Amino acid sequence: MKDAAMTPPEPSFRDSVDLMFNRAVRFMDLSPGLEEKIRVCNATYVVRFGVRLRGAIHTFTGYRSVHSEHMEPVKGGIRYSLMVNQDEVEALAALMTYKCALVEVPFGGSKGGLCIDPRQWEEHELEQITRRFTYELAKRDLIHPAQNVPAPDMGTGEREMAWIADQYRRMNTTDINASACVTGKPLNAGGIHGRVEATGRGIQYALREFFRHPEDVARAHLSGGLEGKRIVIQGLGNVGYHAAKFLSEEDGARIVGIIERDGGVWCDSGIDIEAARQWLSKNGGLRDLPGTRFHEDGPAMLEAECDILIPAALEGVIHRGNAERIRAPLIVEAANGPVTAGADEILREKGTVIIPDLYANAGGVTVSYFEWVKNLSHIRFGRMQRRAEEARSALIVRELERLSEDKGLGWTLSPSFKRDYISGSDELALVRSGLDDTMRDAYRSMREMWHARPEIGDLRTAAYIVAIGRVAASYRAKGL
Repeated sequence: MKDAAMTPPEPSFRDSVDLMFNRAVRFMDLSPGLEEKIRVCNATYVVRFGVRLRGAIHTFTGYRSVHSEHMEPVKGGIRYSLMVNQDEVEALAALMTYKCALVEVPFGGSKGGLCIDPRQWEEHELEQITRRFTYELAKRDLIHPAQNVPAPDMGTGEREMAWIADQYRRMNTTDINASACVTGKPLNAGGIHGRVEATGRGIQYALREFFRHPEDVARAHLSGGLEGKRIVIQGLGNVGYHAAKFLSEEDGARIVGIIERDGGVWCDSGIDIEAARQWLSKNGGLRDLPGTRFHEDGPAMLEAECDILIPAALEGVIHRGNAERIRAPLIVEAANGPVTAGADEILREKGTVIIPDLYANAGGVTVSYFEWVKNLSHIRFGRMQRRAEEARSALIVRELERLSEDKGLGWTLSPSFKRDYISGSDELALVRSGLDDTMRDAYRSMREMWHARPEIGDLRTAAYIVAIGRVAASYRAKGL
């Protein structure tokens, strides 16, 4: 066993992002000045504001970090958590820059956070706090449809985004594009179908694309497709729930383990995700979930034997202290930064394949981009073409059936085929199609780098190289 005094300290989240960036640029030909320009965070704004609640004034601290403005607006979520700090926000903003570049979404990277436990406040109090936070950011143009566009993150959702959009609109009454100041809104407030499921759906599409390449699957010491693969998932929040639901219901994977705050549950034959979600919502934890074995030590379940491990909660859950004991041959980073730079090094040496966060969880920002475009165009996707598509498809079906009758061929098209073929694409279908296309193209771009240059060694480094190269090209086009 290694002497604890000789074990190097665990890098912070911000340091982990920089270490991974530095590893990638070693394989690139960037000038020192351009490398530094891409790496550093442009600006971080700290706002402190008071809100009168419960007969007293409470002061809150919020952050909005802008990492890169190589493209504008900049994009990134706002999280509500007592763990929010400047280091975390800057790290997340940097990840957003690289994530957007990798999936070719035309945004720079940003991130925000409010140091608050939303569970400690009533809904009307949270609304007051959110509106005041919005005011503090918007008056500095840190919320603006052309400059800085937030989205939901940990501790926030559609409700908070609706409050932000409404507050911005009140401050900018003549801005016709006010709805585009934030994404992740409810449908009745300018949102888009498929946004809530987007990050989890993106995890599914990422895994599907990975399993389309037998050579890549073999590198993870796996074979075949997703069907029957044993998956352990950490966190049954929005991202974890949707990823688990789609992978189990549509791809035949088995969710054998779920880790939550109070511990973890296990079932070799697979856990009913809907039942687990309802139990968690009702009881606040997974203890005593019918048909499962409960484990008090949830984090230890990260080390359980399985085919695929999906950390979908917080950063830094796989670290130097447990990386050596991780047995999953394939890790999908559904959360931001769940594997520290120190753990990443250990896992690479073990031969573990990691589908990195800047690719795996890019579904959220991709569909946010679609929502932003929808808000700017002021029309629902599919509204102009859906019925025209159905009319053309119906015309073809009728002609085929007429020819069959005239020629006496005696065949007919099944009702289910006709229904599916004639049905035009609605907004949800178009969003899913666009997300699937984005995830496929992004995987292939980093896969090509991964295979073309064996010295790179892993998908994360390949992804960073692709992303940094695109950011560098944008800065060069600006004359830097």
